[in-house]
Amino acid sequence: MRLARIIICGLTLLLPFNTLLAQNPIIKHIFTADPAPIVYKDTLFLYTGHDTASTTATNYKMPDWHVFSSTDMVNWKDYGTVLSPNTFSWATGDAYAAQCIERNGKFYWFVSTFHKKDSNSNGGAAIGVAVSDRPSGPFKDAIGKALITNEMTTDMKHSWDDIDPTVFIDDDGQAYLFWGNGSCKWVKLKENMIELGGSITTFKPEHYIEGPWIYKRKGMYYLVYASAGTKPEMIEYCTASNIAGPWTYRGIIQENVPNSFTTHPGIIDYKGKSYFFYHNGTLPTGGSYRRSICVDYMYYNPDGSIKKIVQTTEGVSRVK
Repeated sequence: MRLARIIICGLTLLLPFNTLLAQNPIIKHIFTADPAPIVYKDTLFLYTGHDTASTTATNYKMPDWHVFSSTDMVNWKDYGTVLSPNTFSWATGDAYAAQCIERNGKFYWFVSTFHKKDSNSNGGAAIGVAVSDRPSGPFKDAIGKALITNEMTTDMKHSWDDIDPTVFIDDDGQAYLFWGNGSCKWVKLKENMIELGGSITTFKPEHYIEGPWIYKRKGMYYLVYASAGTKPEMIEYCTASNIAGPWTYRGIIQENVPNSFTTHPGIIDYKGKSYFFYHNGTLPTGGSYRRSICVDYMYYNPDGSIKKIVQTTEGVSRVK
């Protein structure tokens, strides 16, 4: 009887310990980066890059994009390699940050990679768009050419400024694309999501470097981004009452992440809570070119400002 009580007490102690086991990083079987979450039909889908560089590499090797899904924020299904630069006949190079959005029953995945030197471009970073009938694919090139090429933006003189697209559909149905390294650019999209609906505007929020994430909450527009105020990167943000600006700088919300000089925001509300996705380099053999996606809770102050993100190894709790 005494032995049975000891076993029961031991199991009781283990139960809360198991719930506190480290969830972060949330994807452990491969290296992932640049998280982009969306919610569709009660499921959270997470679109990611895929780091495959060696432990001694001094640059990125990102051959493809993956899709994961979860209904409880703890267990994640990997759909495997769903898209790669090879999908686009005009593309070459790595699979950089990307974001997917649903409209009228189709899923549009805006991706950044590099353009081949051909009659349409002299090369450099470019943004393409893939389309699918399902959030998990299969995806195909939606237009057979790049949506944004390096020649379309000239304010930055380096060739990799057209990266990191983030896409948003406003309450009135107007879609917007934001992107950029060194400066932030934005443009309206037509309802079909595969054509530009106006001219490109360029601006530079305070400390901005790359990785923008655009969204709206309670009538306020938020532009969250990786900052250049220090290396490694941090996440800062600005807000506006109009998506065209002016934008008001609001400060730092995420400090440097462990073992990676980059970080990248992905923000979503799901089942009554706000979540902040990012990447770091904390998996075994991880680093700046072998990153891993994490998620922690995100909280707002009564005035709509964002509280500092608390980075944890525990991550977030399971939801029903």
